[in-house]
Amino acid sequence: MQDFDGKVAVITGAASGMGRAMAERFAQEGMKVVLADVEAGPLEIAVQQMHHAEHDVIGVLTDVSKAESVENLAQKALAAYGKVHVVCNNAGVSGGNGSPGSVIWEASLNDWTWVTNVNYWGVAHGIRVFVPIMLRQDEEGHVVNTSSMSGVTPGNGVYGATKHAVVSMSESLYRDFKRRNTKLGVTCLIPDVTNTRMIDAVRNRPPEFANQGEVARTPEEQQRIAAWAAAGKQPEEVAEMVVQAIRNNQLYLLTHDAQDERIEDRFRGIMNRSAFTFIERPPRVPPSGRG
Repeated sequence: MQDFDGKVAVITGAASGMGRAMAERFAQEGMKVVLADVEAGPLEIAVQQMHHAEHDVIGVLTDVSKAESVENLAQKALAAYGKVHVVCNNAGVSGGNGSPGSVIWEASLNDWTWVTNVNYWGVAHGIRVFVPIMLRQDEEGHVVNTSSMSGVTPGNGVYGATKHAVVSMSESLYRDFKRRNTKLGVTCLIPDVTNTRMIDAVRNRPPEFANQGEVARTPEEQQRIAAWAAAGKQPEEVAEMVVQAIRNNQLYLLTHDAQDERIEDRFRGIMNRSAFTFIERPPRVPPSGRG
């Protein structure tokens, strides 16, 4: 897909972080943008800001974990703009024993349910609902599924499990698009640490999936984690990469290269029919650096 001007993009998780940056970048290309998010207040603010910048956008309150909510998103997008050309299944949450020192068997049923509902089913619903619409249009289009570096490296508990699944869904979609000779492409966005509010995803955790007796982070822990995120790439950098990946019909979009050794080690273990080596994550680097 080369021509963005006048086309329509739908982005989930669009009120902040990478989704918000993608919305802005697509609008700069002349696209009409549908911003979807589960947070009403930030979504309204994002839409107002983009209207102020004279971009053609609408906002749709959406819970990607619910099929009917994603179906409503599609209906609202078509009612407003008639077509959909780019779909970014970007909404995601962290949590579910992804913290240092935790182990996967200690994740609660609520952890598994909440993280899987958003990270796995959110992408699955986006594919199931929007791809048939895009195929019927018989025009060039693209699907962007947001995974994570945890989707191609070993471990990271429930979160990593769901992000590995997003990689697999994207690969299946790529294969199926090629087999059916469609005009659609797919990119699996695989970011490492990015300066977003993902670390505070618990703010959107439904009460029914809360863990009883869970201890909140101390101010010191919160400060340390915030500094860790701030040292990552800026969302605007990632959004620019996404635009170029769509133009290049690039399946795997890895935003950082600092994890290459761990990725290679995992695949060596697979090819050798053995196991991966426990390689620690490399230290964080300043925002101006790579990785």
